[in-house]
Amino acid sequence: MSTTLAPAATAVPSLRRRPRRRRVIWLVALIAFVAVAAVLSVTLGARSVGINDIWAGLSGDVDTASAAAVAKRVPRTILALLIGAALAVAGTVMQGVTRNPLADPQILGINGGASLAVVVGLAFFGITDAFGYIWLAMLGAAVAAVFVYTVGSLGRGGASPLKLALAGAATAVAFTSLISAILLPRIDVMSVFRFWQIGGVGGASPDKILLVLPFLIVGAAICFASAGGLNSLALGDDLAAGLGERVQTARLLAALGAVILCGAATAVAGPIGFVGLIVPHVCRLIVGPDHRWLLPISALVGGGLLTIADVVGRVIAPPQEVEVGVVTALIGAPFFIAIVRRQKMRAL
Repeated sequence: MSTTLAPAATAVPSLRRRPRRRRVIWLVALIAFVAVAAVLSVTLGARSVGINDIWAGLSGDVDTASAAAVAKRVPRTILALLIGAALAVAGTVMQGVTRNPLADPQILGINGGASLAVVVGLAFFGITDAFGYIWLAMLGAAVAAVFVYTVGSLGRGGASPLKLALAGAATAVAFTSLISAILLPRIDVMSVFRFWQIGGVGGASPDKILLVLPFLIVGAAICFASAGGLNSLALGDDLAAGLGERVQTARLLAALGAVILCGAATAVAGPIGFVGLIVPHVCRLIVGPDHRWLLPISALVGGGLLTIADVVGRVIAPPQEVEVGVVTALIGAPFFIAIVRRQKMRAL
């Protein structure tokens, strides 16, 4: 009997190690992907550069136009990596908190709330600095998140994926209308806002990165600390509570981290959509639903995806640039339609 069971007993640890080994392989591959995306972002653009130009630009020698272009692309690349990672992690957390596969900062109206807050600050309070944008965007994102979840929770059955998606879409439309109503009589404000509204990382600078970095670090730390709670929430509120999880505390803490990430990213790069929707679904196929792996993998994929999208926007129609928000929308819209067609959602 003992001889028969020995192979099975030794096989169990290897089966347990196999998913972990696969995840580690994916982690290494995605780190390499992010590195390649960063190199492409620094080297590709309207102006071609050579090895000497890259070295000169990285070392601070900007005597030539090509070296100056490289020096300008470096902060742009760093910001694209940071914003992409922040939006991807925020989307992953939102989907975990709401148990809604359609959750995304744009679809749930959170980007719209951040944009409306920035417009109000511009039009009525004269706030034009990036630091003010960050606080306004986080406040607007928080208010929008609370409002959408409250509306989506009304009626029988509480917050279902379909109700949250509909509440978010309606809220986003309402915020867009309010933004238009504020901007139409204020041409001066509209000229400032219209470039920011598209969403892009072209205005990156070391000062802007240093300004937003503490907020992104705090938001990411909260989200990563909530990974265990998100795993419990995925089992359902009743079962999570039975396992000793403080359901409301876990949900609020994770949502806070997502709101900070979304608000800070929107403040400096504008309302870039679909990154938080696409990336979590792709990453679940790679590493499964465990948020302890899903969140860091999402950060890598999101950062690499937004960086590649920025590169595509720069090279698709030189010497003009297509903002990264347009590129992600072109990628994300068909993906969103595919999710809606395949996802089995509860009725109202």
